Amino acid sequence: MNGPSTLGRTVSALTVLVVVLSLAGRASGHVRYVTPGSDPVAVAEFLITTLSDPFNFAVLAAGGLTGLVATALYLRIRPLHRDVAVFRETVRGYRDLLPWLLRLSVGLPLVGAGFSGYFFSPVVTPGMPTFVRLFGIGLGFLLLFGFGTRLVAFLGLLSYLVGLAVYPALLLAFEFVPAFIAIALVGGGRPSADHVISRLADENTGYARIDPFYRAVAVPFVRRVEPYTSFVPVVLRIGLGVSFVYLGVAQKLMNPGDATAVVAKYDLTAVVPVSPELWVVGAGLTEAAVGIVLVLGVFVRAASSVAFLLFTTTLFGLPDDPILAHLSLFGLASALLVTGAGPWSLDAWIRDRAGRPNTERSAGSARSAASDE
Repeated sequence: MNGPSTLGRTVSALTVLVVVLSLAGRASGHVRYVTPGSDPVAVAEFLITTLSDPFNFAVLAAGGLTGLVATALYLRIRPLHRDVAVFRETVRGYRDLLPWLLRLSVGLPLVGAGFSGYFFSPVVTPGMPTFVRLFGIGLGFLLLFGFGTRLVAFLGLLSYLVGLAVYPALLLAFEFVPAFIAIALVGGGRPSADHVISRLADENTGYARIDPFYRAVAVPFVRRVEPYTSFVPVVLRIGLGVSFVYLGVAQKLMNPGDATAVVAKYDLTAVVPVSPELWVVGAGLTEAAVGIVLVLGVFVRAASSVAFLLFTTTLFGLPDDPILAHLSLFGLASALLVTGAGPWSLDAWIRDRAGRPNTERSAGSARSAASDE
């Protein structure tokens, strides 16, 4: 009786969500958080004009070449290898806190979205604000408390995908997809309500005698998904990488009008004295490069650190930027610092080529340490 009833309520809630989003209309294709708006700009003409300028081309080429040379020198010389090894070993020790980190990274932005009246992204504000508020606050608090974590994550993922079908602008919040998938795989962890309930259900308690759900549903499901938890780093880095590529390409390189408007609004050319066009192209290429590095899975911890720096610069450099909207990105970057690249990555391939097992390595061996930073 409980199963069909729960399923029926879930289907009903999702049906209401579809109706709400459909009545509200489709979102604009141009995503704006802080831009004051701008006139349309021809993308091809903008890029050709910017890159044909000798100074702009030289700056961009020098930046790319500097990155390649620095990477090659690091692999050759491996400075501060002891510091890097200790750092890796330390952050790996936080893996048991990964579920909590992910829940905070998603739960807090959802609660903020609910109180602010938007759906995942500040640019999506459907009709019937009461429902949207209750949805964000309810889903967010359940994740923060860690109650029914895997089910809540699945509902969140399904809701986002439904919303994305109606509001393409939700691509700006694509990081929720890997975050929800990762939470569904790792569960609530500790501390969480799920952990407390599982302990009560495992012991000889009065609760264990009346709980019909834990042994019949929760334990079999955990056993089924447990073999796939090793792919959580893959899900996180590909999801964050795709988000970066989208932000760099779609929101900057392919939308130069709004991007240059942001440069003008915050007088960014006074910070770094280059043309607004070079600002936009440089920022777009940097974000796209970080995203590609994450997707390929090479120097993942280093790329996550760069991502963290980019987020921090955005938050503290743009005073009216919606901070809560970026907490999920901070969370994914932090999670990758803990997990590293994981399987299906160039970091793992480098380890295999070096003839070393994909396990913990000696902190004192400089040459055997792979490049999963």
